[in-house]
Amino acid sequence: MFIFVDKDTDFLAVMTKLSVNINKIAVIRNSRGGNMPNVVKAALAIEQFGGQGITVHPRPDARHIRYSDVRDLKGVITTELNIEGNPIESFVDLICEVVPAQVTLVPDAPDAITSNAGWDTIKNREFLRQMCDKFHKYGIRVSIFVDPDVEMVRGAKECGADRVELYTEAYARDYAADREAAIAPYVAAAEAARQCGLGLNAGHDLSLENLKYFGERIPWCDEVSIGHALISDALYYGLENTVQLYRRCLKDE
Repeated sequence: MFIFVDKDTDFLAVMTKLSVNINKIAVIRNSRGGNMPNVVKAALAIEQFGGQGITVHPRPDARHIRYSDVRDLKGVITTELNIEGNPIESFVDLICEVVPAQVTLVPDAPDAITSNAGWDTIKNREFLRQMCDKFHKYGIRVSIFVDPDVEMVRGAKECGADRVELYTEAYARDYAADREAAIAPYVAAAEAARQCGLGLNAGHDLSLENLKYFGERIPWCDEVSIGHALISDALYYGLENTVQLYRRCLKDE
């Protein structure tokens, strides 16, 4: 999250960071073998074009981002590296080796096509607390992926998390039908995060269609993580232009 002063009003304004998930670039590479497209080159280009962070989600089956990619990215990323994943033993070892700026804990099953639910931070409190304590020893910011549920947000605070990431699939799905109803539980969850001193991230199915409204209603969000829609849009608009289009959605203009 950036904070800047509007020269005309002296008002402190907040700008949400855009972290670009590059998993889909790795999917294209893996479908053919070799190293085209090069995920490291793509990440550096995204940073150059205005991306304020790079997100990856290495899975045990390595069907997109591989553990080796994570190691390569850590050596060159100049913004923030955010690594998402289920904290199984191999993932935990990778995080402690690479030491990213942020780790996002996601409770996805090994065979999940994509993340499809947040943590129950009450039932899993002890385990998540252990994970937070472990990563904090390495100076890593910990975000816990949660549904837009006030109790789950408060539970994440009890686990020792620094931030929560709101799972925005339901918002994106319902946006066209009734955007006010779609955003309501997210505003409540975001308010709960702010009240208990948690930082706030959001991600999953955010797009050029629905991102601006999300940012308008929850302007204190620290970061959004966007991959599938952004990389898909880049096929039509070009990567540089697409990154700028998403950045523009997050600006108060």
